[in-house]
Amino acid sequence: MNGTLNGIMTLVGLVFFIGIVWWAFSKGRKKANEEAAMLPFDLPEEDTVEQKERKNGHE
Repeated sequence: MNGTLNGIMTLVGLVFFIGIVWWAFSKGRKKANEEAAMLPFDLPEEDTVEQKERKNGHE
C-alpha cells in the first residue's frame, strides 16, 4: 500500500513538473520570457543614479 502511494505521488509530481515546464516554454509566454530576459539590462547606470543623488543632496 505504501509503495503504491509513493508511486502515485511520484507520478503526480512528474505530471506537474512537465506541465510547468510546458507552460513556461509555450509560445504564449515567448514575449514575457524575452522581457524577463532583458530586465538585468534595463537598470539605470550606476553613475547616472549617483549624479541624481548628488543633485538632490543625497550623498
